[in-house]
Amino acid sequence: MDARNGIGGSLTGLDLRAEIDRLRTERNAVILAHYYQKPEIQDLADFVGDSLDLSKKAAATDADVIAFCGVRFMAETAKILSPDKIVVLPDMDAGCSLEDSCPPDKFAAFRAAHPDHIALTYINCSTEVKALSDVIVTSSSAEKILSQIPLDQKIIFGPDKNLGGYLARKTGREMLLWPGVCIVHEAFSETELLKLQLQYPGAPVAAHPECPPYILDHADYVGSTSGILAFADTMPGDTLIVATEPHIIHQMQKAAPLKNFIGAPGADGNCNCNICPYMALNTLEKLYAALRDLTPRVEIEEGLRLRAKKSLDAMLAMASGTVGMGDLGPLRVSGD
Repeated sequence: MDARNGIGGSLTGLDLRAEIDRLRTERNAVILAHYYQKPEIQDLADFVGDSLDLSKKAAATDADVIAFCGVRFMAETAKILSPDKIVVLPDMDAGCSLEDSCPPDKFAAFRAAHPDHIALTYINCSTEVKALSDVIVTSSSAEKILSQIPLDQKIIFGPDKNLGGYLARKTGREMLLWPGVCIVHEAFSETELLKLQLQYPGAPVAAHPECPPYILDHADYVGSTSGILAFADTMPGDTLIVATEPHIIHQMQKAAPLKNFIGAPGADGNCNCNICPYMALNTLEKLYAALRDLTPRVEIEEGLRLRAKKSLDAMLAMASGTVGMGDLGPLRVSGD
């Protein structure tokens, strides 16, 4: 038995899809799936999307239970916005390398060492780090929020140094960057990407801004998951090279089945190393068990929740129209 994640007894012979649908109705649950989830989970979800957009959509429902198929910080965000709903995560071990890179005690000490800086913090962080931040940003809202901050205001940006560096180069804003990275986007190989571009001449490259500069320098479009999906649907031509977690290609193929979508390779020349190991922990079996037992359950102390919500509310006040839109723009960043 997997005690931590609630799976006990044999599930042999169960029609998991049917059982999940039954429990969804009985529990008055809404099932959320991030674009990086396995196709079978995306296909049964009520909503598929970016993390914050999913949390906002769930908050707007009358559901009693939110089953968040994503990673822990996403489920915590859903709880922050929906404190009266039960929030379950199929596997509580589904973490995030960006969250892990920024322990709250070290971030608090870093902030204390730079008291004249405000903290713009990427949503890929723990509830505790959100509570230590001034404004939470997403990859789609960060630029709009930056444009509203006075030029003489010093800024800490964390935990993703790649997203922060991209924004600094694009906007000309100097920021003190926390040294965190996403292990998935760090795995892309510039050499292998160049080989792929030679194999598919003229095919544009769409990249997530969590990628390092040597990947973004070759991108024709840089944007969040939602932005990349929109670009894939409207781009000229029929072939797109995609530099983000490859499970997003499932939604691209559903929207544009006649186009060819190719995942950018890792250093070994294939995409296996670019599958998020944390997202992959969620399975249909664990989702069924989470709905059956209403565990593992996300709980947040109310004072901490309110402090974290303050930074999320600041983002929504400054850039609410960007949630789920996911557009950092089609500009290629090169030469710096």
